Amino acid sequence: MELYLLLCAVVLLLCIFSNKISDKIGVPSLLIFMFLGMVFGSEGIFKIEFSDFQAAENICTAALIFIMFYGGYSTNWERAKPAAGRAAVLSTLGVAMTAALVGAFCHFILKLSLPESFLIGSVVSCTDAASVFSIFRSKNLNLEGNLAPLLEIESGSNDPFSYMLTVIALTVMKGGELDFIWKMVFLQLAVGAGVGAAVGIAGPKIIRKFKFCTDGFDAVFVLAAALISYALAGIMGGNGFLSVYLTGILMGNAKTKNKANVVRFFDNVTILAQIATFFLIGLLSYPSQMVSSLPATLVIILFLTLAARPVMVFILTGRYLKFREKIFVSFAGLRGASSIVFAIFASAGGVYMQSNVFHIVFGLALISVAVQGTFLPWAAR
Repeated sequence: MELYLLLCAVVLLLCIFSNKISDKIGVPSLLIFMFLGMVFGSEGIFKIEFSDFQAAENICTAALIFIMFYGGYSTNWERAKPAAGRAAVLSTLGVAMTAALVGAFCHFILKLSLPESFLIGSVVSCTDAASVFSIFRSKNLNLEGNLAPLLEIESGSNDPFSYMLTVIALTVMKGGELDFIWKMVFLQLAVGAGVGAAVGIAGPKIIRKFKFCTDGFDAVFVLAAALISYALAGIMGGNGFLSVYLTGILMGNAKTKNKANVVRFFDNVTILAQIATFFLIGLLSYPSQMVSSLPATLVIILFLTLAARPVMVFILTGRYLKFREKIFVSFAGLRGASSIVFAIFASAGGVYMQSNVFHIVFGLALISVAVQGTFLPWAAR
């Protein structure tokens, strides 16, 4: 037990020190966390064997709950409102369009089965909230107009729809019937939105009426509300990620006392969640398998970055954005932890796959964060 605790402490200290190095060299810190995980992993220096996809799924899900909740909680609705409608289109129709385009590419070019192709398209259809939020805030990117809220809302709200498409793909691969799938889609959206709204409205009312006898309990209450929102939606068959994100928006924009304490608390929790997620993802990976999957990874990310994402953005933004803004929004579609976590879901789902989906998506996210994340400030300027 003591050895594991010491190991956790060492990893956290390395992540803290490496963050300072990443700022100096201009590389996203999330990328460093992934590399540290690979260094500690089974094919790294320390040779820690970890291949439990089920345990990784549980830990990463818990981390994503806090990341997505805080993404909603920290969204200023008044500032974001003008971009909310267009962001909602990108995070729903845009996700479906991206999944369809990448799925068709994998099926016709890489010759994968149609369900598996759609699974890969679904997994990589979301942009990563953790990567986008982290880079925007660490680099102080003050984008003009509605670009910042557009990208933040899109990246924060498209995970639930990518997750839903991933579940649909896995259901199809397990032999699920079409009428059941459509019922599941409706249930996921309706229950997720309903529970998220209910908890998001009730939470601030309780905070205003209840007198906390100890400083800090208000932040713990908000954390409990986030967990209730996700868990209750999941138990009822809804989309927990949609629920927790909506709860975050409603609670974050309600007038409550001691909100500064809650923000500081979740700043720290989210940082820890990001470190845990990206380090664990690196620990779970096998670099040799990533190298063997590299040809498929490269062609998919090239198609996704140069064709699928731009086509989706140009069609769905219409006259809302200028040409140069469309180029930037296309470039800012980083893939990261969310896509890899959904690939972990797929790997733990017990379905037969021709390709190594986890390592394809892991390599894709690694390249995306490394290349797009590094050059995002330059692209913004």
